[in-house]
Amino acid sequence: MASFTTTYIVRATKHSIIHRIISMATKLLWLSLLILNLLLHMSHTAESATTKRSNPKATTDFIKSSCKETRYPVACVQSLSGYASKIRQSEGELATTALAVSVSKTRSCASYLKKLQTVKGMKVKENNALRDCIENMDDSVDRLNQSVKELGLLGKPKGKDFRWHMSNIQTWVSAAITDQETCLDGFDGPHLDANFKSAIKPRVLDASQLTSNALALVNRFASKYRTTQTP
Repeated sequence: MASFTTTYIVRATKHSIIHRIISMATKLLWLSLLILNLLLHMSHTAESATTKRSNPKATTDFIKSSCKETRYPVACVQSLSGYASKIRQSEGELATTALAVSVSKTRSCASYLKKLQTVKGMKVKENNALRDCIENMDDSVDRLNQSVKELGLLGKPKGKDFRWHMSNIQTWVSAAITDQETCLDGFDGPHLDANFKSAIKPRVLDASQLTSNALALVNRFASKYRTTQTP
């Protein structure tokens, strides 16, 4: 009798253990399937979001459409297309990138002009025009740098703070354009050598066009923000 009882207890214990193991295995299987399904869903969602953010054609179309609002749309598209992955379809990134490109072009132009100063045999009128132009271009670089920094302070647009920062940016970029135009004005007229002018004006003009485009895109960004804030 004792032996039978012992055997029964052992079998019952084994059966209970096996039942628990099967139950735990089933739960683990369902849990694994649930986790797998969740991971697949997250992966699909992330992939869809990434595709949406980095869709090359959509970004290119966005840049082209935005550049139509500038005075020099061809130069606009050419200067910004290389930054499509950064810009995506963000108005803020578009304005920031346009300003950064303008700073780079203007700074490069100023450096080129300073190198020309070392050329010997330059006439007094040419030297004076070049010196004045360099001063204007340096001022332009400073104003554009201020604009880039100010745009970086915007963070998430917030009412009056956004408008105040944006007003500063628009003022500085407009002043930078005036500096560049003043430089170009110094090379008008027949009193300067034609080769001398042809070595300078196209470079300053390129910088001026990109800065004009940058201002247009900054204005577009500001306008889009005001539209979203209208009750």
